[in-house]
Order: sequence, then C-alpha cells, then structure tokens
Amino acid sequence: MNEQESAAARREAAERIALVDGSNVAHSSEGRGARLANIRIVVEQLRDEGMEPIVVTDAALRHQIDDRAGYERMVDSGELKQAPAGTDADYFLLAFAEELDANIVTNDLFRDRMNGFPDAKKRLIKYMIVNDEVVFERRTGRRK
Repeated sequence: MNEQESAAARREAAERIALVDGSNVAHSSEGRGARLANIRIVVEQLRDEGMEPIVVTDAALRHQIDDRAGYERMVDSGELKQAPAGTDADYFLLAFAEELDANIVTNDLFRDRMNGFPDAKKRLIKYMIVNDEVVFERRTGRRK
C-alpha cells in the first residue's frame, strides 16, 4: 500500500469512529431524566450503520442516570468512558475527536469551546430519539 492509499485508509477508518456525548444523549428524553437506554439505543444504531461508537460521559452522570448498576457495568467493562471528576467532558470529547479525526454524536453546539476547536462544527452528528428509535442528521457543517 502506498502512502496515498494509506492516508485514504486512515481517513476512512476515522470516519467510522463516532464519539458519543453520553451525557447529552442520556438527557435527551424530555421530562424523563437521564436514561441509560438512550445511550444503548444510540450505540446500537451507530453499530448497525457500520460505525464504531465510543461513549464519553461526565462524572456527574453516574449520580443522575436511571439505571446506576447498568451504568457502572458499562464503565467497568470499558463500553463507556467517564471523564475524571471535576473535569470538563466536553473538552475530552472535542480533543479526542480532533486527535482521532472522528465525528461526535451530540445535540450540544459547544459554543463556549469553538474558539479552541474550530473544526468541531464539521464533526457534529445531530440526533433525535422518538419512541426508542434514533435518527441521525449528518448535514452539519454544510449549513450556514
């Protein structure tokens, strides 16, 4: 494989990685609190679409989530990466996305972080969860 083919293969692999803003996804059920099921169905849908999800949450989510035992099992098994207590999970998400050249599944706009991560807007994949079904919107970055 030549250098150009190798670079193309790395880009293709990076496009398959989807960092999931686990705290944002968990809280996306209006009036129902933070739900672990939201994270699970988003991860499942991403895998069904051929992507490799990596879930990152803030440390506070463990105290807000509806299924604490399930959450702790996901942390212990490595299915879920929890930012250290007292740190900003958004920073980790944006830094990992930049380092891995990956997308981010979130409805957060990261307005307070855009100066430090100017390419982040192009990486965002918005989503909706309705009746435990997930729809992703990948047009972000093309709109003004």
